[in-house]
Amino acid sequence: MRELRWLRPVVLAWASAACADPPVQDVQMQIIDAHVHTDFSDQPEPVSGIARTREQFLADLQRAGVVAAIAHTDTLGGDWVDLSERGVIHCGGVGAAPDTVRLAQGLRSERYRCLKIYLGYAHRFASDSVYDPVYALAARHGVPIVFHTGDTYSSRGKLKYAHPLVVDEVAVDHPDITFVIAHAGYPWYQTAAEVAYKNPNVVLEASAFMVGTPAGVTDEWLEQYVVQPIAWIFGYFEDPSKLMFGSDWPLVDIAGYAEAYRRAIPREHWSAVFHDNAARVFGVAVPAAPAN
Repeated sequence: MRELRWLRPVVLAWASAACADPPVQDVQMQIIDAHVHTDFSDQPEPVSGIARTREQFLADLQRAGVVAAIAHTDTLGGDWVDLSERGVIHCGGVGAAPDTVRLAQGLRSERYRCLKIYLGYAHRFASDSVYDPVYALAARHGVPIVFHTGDTYSSRGKLKYAHPLVVDEVAVDHPDITFVIAHAGYPWYQTAAEVAYKNPNVVLEASAFMVGTPAGVTDEWLEQYVVQPIAWIFGYFEDPSKLMFGSDWPLVDIAGYAEAYRRAIPREHWSAVFHDNAARVFGVAVPAAPAN
C-alpha cells in the first residue's frame, strides 16, 4: 500500500484555503503558465467569452503575475506570434499527418521549443508509427513533447485516442524524452497521475478543469471539480516536481484559475508547481524586469 506523504497537507490545504489564502493580488509569486494559446482574434473566445486580443492576453499575464508562458500553436503554425520579450515560447503543433520538415525547421530556428501532439483531434494513438519521426526530432533537439489528453473542445474528437493511459507506452519506449500530459487527462486525472507517477519522464499540467472564470461558478462546484481533483493529483504523486500550473487561456481566466490552483497545493510547494517545474521542463529563461 502506497504511503501518500503529501496527501494530508494537501487535503488540509484545500479544505481551509478559502479563508487562509490571500487574494491573488496580494500573492507575490512568479508564475510560468504551461498552457496558453496565442491565436489572437477580434472575436471573443466563443465558450469563455474572454477577449482573444494580444492586448487582453498581455494584460491577463500581468494581472496574474505570469512571467513566462508556453504557447500551443496550431498544426499549421499559423498562430505563431513573437512574444519572446514576455517570456513566451511556442510548441509546434502536430496533427494526424506530421509535417516533419516544418517541425525540424522550427526546432532549428528555435521558433519551436517543444512539440504538441493533438491526441483525440488526431485519430491516432500516441504509439502510432506516424509519430516516430516526431519522437526522433524531440530526442535530437532535447525538447519535451506535450500531448493533448482528456476531453476535446470539438465533438469531432475521439476520446479513445486522448485517454492518458496511451502515454504510458511511448514513455516506456522513449525514456530519453520528457512527455507532458496536458489537462492531466481530465476527467481521467487519476489515470494520468499514475502514468506520471510510474514513469520518471512524464509530468502533468492540470489546465482547463473548467472554462471561463471561477467567479462564474459556485464555490462548491469549484471545490468539487477543480480544487479537489488537483489536490488529489498532487497528493498521489508524493513528488512536488511532477505537476505544473497551466491555464489554457483564452478558455480560462489565468488569475482566477491560479487562485483555485493555489487552494489545491500546500504553500511550501507553490514555487515548484507554479514556476520551477515548468522552467526545468521547457528550459524557460524568465526575462529580466525592465529598468525603471
